[in-house]
Formats: sequence, C-alpha cells, structure tokens
Amino acid sequence: MGSRPASIVAALLLALSAALAPRSASAHDIPESVRVQAFVKPEGPALRVLVRVPLEAMRDVDVPRRGSGMLDLRRAEPALREAADMWLSDALEIREDDSRLPRPRVARVRVSLPSDRSFGSYEAALAHFSAPPLPEGTELYWSQGLLDAWLEYPIASERSSFAIHPGFERLGVRVDTVVRYVTPDGDVRAFDLHGDPGLVRLDPSWHQAAARFVEAGFRHILSGPDHLLFLVLLVLPFRRLLPLAAIVTAFTVAHSITLVAAGLGYGPRALWFPPLVETLIAASIVYMAIDNFFGARLGRRWILTLAFGLIHGFGFAYGLNEILQFAGSHLVLSLLAFNVGVELGQLALLCVLVPLLNAFLKICPEKPLVLVASLLAGHTAWHWMLERGEKLAKFPFPPLDEASLLSALRWLAAFVAAGAAAWLGARGLAKALRGAAHGRMDDERSRPEERQ
Repeated sequence: MGSRPASIVAALLLALSAALAPRSASAHDIPESVRVQAFVKPEGPALRVLVRVPLEAMRDVDVPRRGSGMLDLRRAEPALREAADMWLSDALEIREDDSRLPRPRVARVRVSLPSDRSFGSYEAALAHFSAPPLPEGTELYWSQGLLDAWLEYPIASERSSFAIHPGFERLGVRVDTVVRYVTPDGDVRAFDLHGDPGLVRLDPSWHQAAARFVEAGFRHILSGPDHLLFLVLLVLPFRRLLPLAAIVTAFTVAHSITLVAAGLGYGPRALWFPPLVETLIAASIVYMAIDNFFGARLGRRWILTLAFGLIHGFGFAYGLNEILQFAGSHLVLSLLAFNVGVELGQLALLCVLVPLLNAFLKICPEKPLVLVASLLAGHTAWHWMLERGEKLAKFPFPPLDEASLLSALRWLAAFVAAGAAAWLGARGLAKALRGAAHGRMDDERSRPEERQ
C-alpha cells in the first residue's frame, strides 16, 4: 500500500518534467503561412515549371541531419527529390488544350538560403539551377531553407493553350502562390493566387475570358449588399416600364464609363480614393432613401442615378482589380464582359424585385411600404457611411497641385459627357417605348373597325 503513493508521485514528476522539457518542432507541424513562387514556360517539346517553396512545408520527409540538427547537404538530394515528388508533382495539374499532361519529371532540385533572390526573373531562376550548390558545411536548419525544383512536362507544341491548377493548399494554413507565365514570345503574365484557385488559364481565348468575366460581374452585383440596397431604393417608387427604362439607362451608361476607365488604369490611384468611393457609395444610399421619403420625382431621379452611377462604377472597378490577372491579352473585352455581367445581375434583380414589390402592394398601401423600406435602408447605409468615413479620415488630405487639378478637370469633362450620353439615351429609349405603346393602342383601336 505504501508504494502506491510513491508511484503516483513519480508519475506526476515524470509528466511535469515532460511538460517543462524543450520541445523540438514536430515533422507534422503545419506552417501558418506559405508562399510559393513558380515560373511556367513552354519551350519546344517541354513545358518547364520552376518552383520555389519553403522546406518547412515539406512534411513527412526523412531529412538527413548532422551535428545539432543541421541539414546534411551532402546527403540531402534524395530527400529533396522525394519532397518535390510528393508535394509538388502530385499537387500540380497542368493542361494543354484542355488535356491533362502526364506526371512531370523532376529534372533538378537544390536548397537555397532565405536571402537568395534568384527567383526575381525566369532567366535568373533558370541560371540558378546551373550555379554551384551551397557548400556542404553550410549551417542551415531544414525549416529555414528553400526548396527549388525544376519540373518538366512533355508537350505537343509551345504554342498550345495551357492551364494550371496549383493544388498547394495543403502546404500550410494560408498558402499564397505567385505564378508567372512566360509566353514563347517572352511576355510575362503574373498571377497572384490564394488557397485553391481552381483551374487557371494562362493564355485564355477571347470567349474563355469573356465567359469568366461575365460570370464574375454577375456574381459581384449579387454579392455586394451596398449595390443591392441602392438598386432596391432606385426602383422602389417607380415600378413601371418607362420610368425604370430611363433610370436604368442612366445608371448603366454612368457606371460603364468609370468602370472601364478605372479598369484601363485611368482612375485615381491614390490610397485615399478607394475608401472615398466606398464612403460616397454609402452616402448615395442615404440620399436615395431621403429622396424616397420626401417623394421621388422622375426628372430628378435619373440625374441622381447618373451622378451616383459614376461613383458606383469605381466601386465595381475595385471589385474587378483582383481578377484582371485572368484577362490574358483580352483586357478591354474582359472589362466589357464584366460590365455585361453586372447588367445581367441588375436585370435578374429587377425581374425578381419589381413583381415582388407589386405583390406586396396588393396587401400593403404603397406610401407606408416606400417610407418604411427607405427608413430601414437609410439607417443601415448611415452606419456604413460613418464606419467608412472613419477609415477615410485616417488618410491625409491630398495636395491640390497642377496635376491633381488637371485630373479633376478631365474627370469633370467625362462626367459631363456621361450625362449627355445618358440623357440622350434615356430620351431615345423613352420615345421608342412610347411609340411602341401608341402602336399597340392604335392596333387595338383598329381591330373593332376591321371586324365591322
């Protein structure tokens, strides 16, 4: 009986010593953040893929060590090839003209120091593989080094259309992959990808780029709560065809101009401009709610829609910036396709919203419905405006120099041109719709006479 307390005390002491003992990094620890760099270039009968990845992400590999845990560079190549084969070859999916290429050959592997800058360009990275390796006596822990791998895929032609699916998301909790595609003509297209981006077309055809950007525009308008709320307030007082046609025409023309201009790089690039746009978008919703509350008028509404559409176009453009990397050589087409997707999203919303509002009006008087909906929307947008205004206030006010004034004058001229185009478009559309309506009425009047 006396030995039992002693054994319990001994077990507790062993557990305490184990808990206080210094722990070595587990081979199964998943890195918090991993950055992968890759160059892809078709050359003759082969597609070269040069990849750089932190060695700490190469888990479950039997690493040769020496001394106090340093990487044994003399015996490291088999482990490096195993890591490249397990974590890179298995994860990469490359397609040539929509046909998946076979497993790549690991042509070369090597270890680099974190300070190495050879992956700054394709030429430097390629030359790096022919440079002398690190001296065998280099003091380097496995978790501190970089694995550079040269993979080769057999291809039919360097002029084929290639796509890549970099499935590196298992390398870490957060994985960022920078892929630079070098065309046979020497042009470089950079892709900044996060997590699992799916299949990325490195040189998309015009119809592939157009389809992707139409879908992106459609998703963007339906996933943006501020744009949706603006559209709801926009159509709430006007649910007939003629008023909606004039209003939507003004909004479409206005945001198309600023969206395309900003996408082509003509928009202001100052750091304070995106938060200013977000604040103004919230302010446009507040103003639209106030206008609805006090009684919206069609003549004023389309002018307001034009002005606010120019602001919302910048917001659409900033949502577009991250995916412009997928446009390939079809930048203008992709911008127009994104705008088409936005318009389709708006039309889809109107097709649902207008019948829904008309259904509500059968059980609820129109004025209370408009007032309550406008108050709720305005209250929400007011809080958005205050929050975004606080972020905007952290940026210093820009200096008013000659370049700023010239830029402001250019955009003012663009706004005036947009206003004129929207006004002409709205008038022409309204006339066409009135003519169609009168034509139908004349047909209906002539039918009784024909019967007689």
